[in-house]
Amino acid sequence: MDTLLDLDGSILDQGDGYWIKLEASQVEVSDTIPHGIKYSLTLHEPQGKRILGYDNAHVVKPPKKFRYAGRILATDHKHRHATDKGVPYEFKSAEQLLEDFSNDVDRVLAEVRKP
Repeated sequence: MDTLLDLDGSILDQGDGYWIKLEASQVEVSDTIPHGIKYSLTLHEPQGKRILGYDNAHVVKPPKKFRYAGRILATDHKHRHATDKGVPYEFKSAEQLLEDFSNDVDRVLAEVRKP
């Protein structure tokens, strides 16, 4: 958890104008943030538009294909592309969050850099 919190405010160059912004702060444990970390990890294209993001800044309803989607709300979620409103993300640990985000960054950058 300390590593994630230490990265708060970091901007990381990914080459070719792409960049990552990391925000994380410790907050009081609550029903919506049971792990006590408020975070936003985002990948941006050269013009500044977010093209990938993991956060818990707002509530996201699960996809409608789930039977009780209107009753289950997730705060931890990810935005898989620029127009994605978010899908639930299961927060297991700060270390796993950073690993999952890093893997998705690698995937997205490989896709956008295809010749």
